[in-house]
Amino acid sequence: MTLRENGMDEGEFAGRTILIAGGTSGVGLACARHFRDRGATNIVLMGRNPERGIAAQADLGCGTFLQGDANAPASACAVVAQTEQTFGGIDALVTSTAGAALPALLADIPIEEIPTILADQALGPLIMARAALPGMRSRKSGTIVSVASDAAKSATPGETIIGAAMSAIVMFSRALAMEAKRDGICVNVAAPSLIADTPITERLMADPFSAALFGKAGRLAHLGVATAAEVAELIVFLSSDAASKITGQTISVNGGISAV
Repeated sequence: MTLRENGMDEGEFAGRTILIAGGTSGVGLACARHFRDRGATNIVLMGRNPERGIAAQADLGCGTFLQGDANAPASACAVVAQTEQTFGGIDALVTSTAGAALPALLADIPIEEIPTILADQALGPLIMARAALPGMRSRKSGTIVSVASDAAKSATPGETIIGAAMSAIVMFSRALAMEAKRDGICVNVAAPSLIADTPITERLMADPFSAALFGKAGRLAHLGVATAAEVAELIVFLSSDAASKITGQTISVNGGISAV
């Protein structure tokens, strides 16, 4: 099925402004490429690492890199304000950020590290949505798509804190969808499991516990382990006019690892 047959015009995003937090690698950068291929040129890649950001911008061949930390309110607001000042508003916000913590059994996690792990995993999508919301409300339009994971849906040993953080993103997005619908704003979540070709997966597979956990998950993906590009396809669809009646949803892309 082509994009046009699916209701998506390949040039649909021309003239629209896309802000991607975590846009310098993995799913975020894959999203940027898909938005570009569908006509977007006003693409802002937000990330903490300037070297990686400059490389991502060069790879994309268009757009802008803005250094910022999605987990820090002042930084998030500064990036949103600069994007709005430059382009006149934000049509689509994508937040694809991840914390540094790897899966581990709760008994093996130092208790003093729990607040940091929870905040690192959960806060980015919440803070970025809050920063972008006033501008979208004033224009009575916009889409917000956050990346969580299937850990929000399926209880997995080793993902107690990570799962709690992913669940926070999901419930936040559902509640925000109900608040923001009156202003023409759609809010959704993409929830992948294992993603084949990302830096996060490389880190997971380098750790013995995580490698065993996700190796088993990969064997259950009888439809194939999802790629960053495939997750990006969902996110771009949720940001499109074709998805204008979809809000408050958490959609898995997991190749059949689970069906929850």
